[in-house]
Amino acid sequence: METEILKNTQIAEAVKFLADGKLVAFPTETVYGLGADATRPDVVKDVYAAKGRPSDNPLIVHVSSPEMVWKYADTSYKPVAEKLMNKFWPGPLTIIMPIQAGALSKEVTGGLTTAAFRMPNNKTTLSLIETFGKPIVGPSANTSGKPSPTLAKHVYHDLNGKISAILDDGPTKIGVESTVIDLSTAIPAVLRPGMITVEDLLQVLDNVNSDHHKVAAGETPKAPGMKYKHYAPSAQVVIVDKTEDFSDAVSMYGDKKLGIMATDDILSTIADEDNFIKFSLGNDIYSASKELFAGLRGLDGKGVEYILAQGFPDADHGEAYRNRLNKSAGQKHFTK
Repeated sequence: METEILKNTQIAEAVKFLADGKLVAFPTETVYGLGADATRPDVVKDVYAAKGRPSDNPLIVHVSSPEMVWKYADTSYKPVAEKLMNKFWPGPLTIIMPIQAGALSKEVTGGLTTAAFRMPNNKTTLSLIETFGKPIVGPSANTSGKPSPTLAKHVYHDLNGKISAILDDGPTKIGVESTVIDLSTAIPAVLRPGMITVEDLLQVLDNVNSDHHKVAAGETPKAPGMKYKHYAPSAQVVIVDKTEDFSDAVSMYGDKKLGIMATDDILSTIADEDNFIKFSLGNDIYSASKELFAGLRGLDGKGVEYILAQGFPDADHGEAYRNRLNKSAGQKHFTK
């Protein structure tokens, strides 16, 4: 099977694939997702198979309106959830809530009594879900464990022949996955950082637990990206936390085929060498977040052995970037 690339206007074709129980990758403002009918367990199983994803890793349910959520979620959570929806939807916020008994299959929830819901800020995908008339699951449209896709060609690279179509809407705008907040706990808890920060959430909620939960070996995670290895290229990523350490890091790894991911001001200080491949993260944390996965994929595709990647502090929206980069590096940081 050759995966078909659809234009963002070909909504009807994408809907037909979904209605026929096929898999369709779709764009969001964060990363591309892998879509399937969330109400059909047999089809949802195909999502896990295409990605090579562990079956206890729950999926995010993507909706086109808040009203669609309440067909499945426990309506007793409506007052607090709708405060978040009114402020942040459509947008990069995923909300975990208990669901109505039997409303969604264990293939969607990972066997839990909760589910994760999001209304993405992408007109193409909102039109897709609205026309389809049902929610779609949407993990990142990549091989499980690899950097998430921010372009249709990233999806094609990983999943060509495994899915029916990719709805191409160009590059994603944010580049890192949504913030995940769990409303099923006594104090709402952020399980995955994203571009919506704890400070943003506190504009709506009285209290937020930002001490990210660590998942034990035998425990089912409530949200994607909590338990298993994620975002990792084949090359070893090394995080350089201090800008003044880049010259020493380059010297240490300079005899290897080396990828260097950093902002333009840092790249300008590093001499060009035949075995160096540079990738620009732009000028700030926003451009760095947008380009992170594209950089990891691009450098990995050029056969580098190591990737030196610029670290950013958690402040000023840096937490989501740092979270993804730490996972891709296996927590490996440059030390002198």
